[in-house]
Amino acid sequence: MRCRKLEHRFVHFVPERLEPGVLYISLEFCTASHSCCCGCGEEVVTPLSPAQWRMTFDGESVSLWPSVGSWTLRCRSHYVVERGNVRIAPQWSEAEVEAGRQRDRAALERHYETPAAPPAPPVPPPVAPAPHEAKTGNWWVRLWRWFVGG
Repeated sequence: MRCRKLEHRFVHFVPERLEPGVLYISLEFCTASHSCCCGCGEEVVTPLSPAQWRMTFDGESVSLWPSVGSWTLRCRSHYVVERGNVRIAPQWSEAEVEAGRQRDRAALERHYETPAAPPAPPVPPPVAPAPHEAKTGNWWVRLWRWFVGG
């Protein structure tokens, strides 16, 4: 039986048996899980991260973005969860699925790569003192010596 709405439940652990029509959200483990909305009963897991899915909670309902594409499941369901409502999306071709997987991999690599250390600032070459400063120092040093009597 196709699911048109998802009720959300914030949980610490996702239960072993998922109730149809319930989106379980574990903020501690950055994941959302639900029984596939096509009614096949398969578990769908959406990792929450800037490079994968984003979950928004408006105080009453939950949305997931981007769309949920169950390409590894037999049903190959594709839908968006918007404010708790399930919006069926068009099926993707194999080429679209592969392009989406490549985009997802690239996004994960960008997100988890360690930023390169900034280059060290150039070290200026040592400056040789002017000939008259080599023996007596600069004028501040000479003035200081005059005040302290040295």
